[in-house]
Amino acid sequence: MTHQHTMVHARQQAGEHSHNRARMLISCPDRAGIVATVSRFLYEHGANIVQSDQYTMDPEGGMFFMRIEFDMEQLEERMTLLESDFQAIAEDFNMQWRISRVSQKQRLAIFVSKEDHCLVELLWQWQAGDLDADIAMVVSNHPDMKDYVESFGIPYVHIPVNPDNKPEAERLQLEAVEGKADVIILARYMQIISPKFIERYPNRIINIHHSFLPAFVGGKPYQQAFKRGVKLIGATAHYVTEELDGGPIIEQDVERVTHRADVNDLKRIGRTIERVVLARAVHWHTEDRILVYQNKTVVFN
Repeated sequence: MTHQHTMVHARQQAGEHSHNRARMLISCPDRAGIVATVSRFLYEHGANIVQSDQYTMDPEGGMFFMRIEFDMEQLEERMTLLESDFQAIAEDFNMQWRISRVSQKQRLAIFVSKEDHCLVELLWQWQAGDLDADIAMVVSNHPDMKDYVESFGIPYVHIPVNPDNKPEAERLQLEAVEGKADVIILARYMQIISPKFIERYPNRIINIHHSFLPAFVGGKPYQQAFKRGVKLIGATAHYVTEELDGGPIIEQDVERVTHRADVNDLKRIGRTIERVVLARAVHWHTEDRILVYQNKTVVFN
């Protein structure tokens, strides 16, 4: 079976039970009656709640966060009315909110440079039907992975980037993803994203990088870590903001190492953690499990 046939079959299986399922995300100031009001609203509209998660930062004047999955007959036809009817409740409770249909998969544009481990992990999970999203394209500043990516039936957009052409290259990148991607995944893409680009995709650009403890900034972090004899190495996935590597953290993980690990061992272990952490972050984003408040995230997983 080809890559494409395997993926189509997996997606068909995953989609069979999702056409009448939706997710609702809510954040608002905490007060009594939110859960009861939302639950009653869904019940009165014939919805069956299948999963509900909630978190409050501080019951006295803090923020409240909620994620609900529900089934509703003829969901697609009724979505507009459902959203319209909910507006009054949202205004009453001062809610930031949205409802999305599970069957309407998010479209990913994966940006990559020369390191392929994070890209390969996402492609593998997508091929297996484990990643509930569509990969619209892979964008790269190098041609190295063109044949591999196209073997999955995914468009590969090669846009060279150098210090002299960065504004023009970014214009071409934005042109390539405009209207075709909902989320940008930086899968070890080794270029700085400009504020203008970030502005177009607020809390919709996910980056992955090492997070050594202690942290090492600048070039050759693995060599720096080796010289310091670190005992923990890890990775961080976060939303991209204008502050370099300072956006809301989605997921992190670490692994212990010993004095026996050389630089290559650290890199190998680091690659594994990066793959896993980025894949988790992408899963949670595409399944509407993340709510951002200020510079932090609430992740219902």
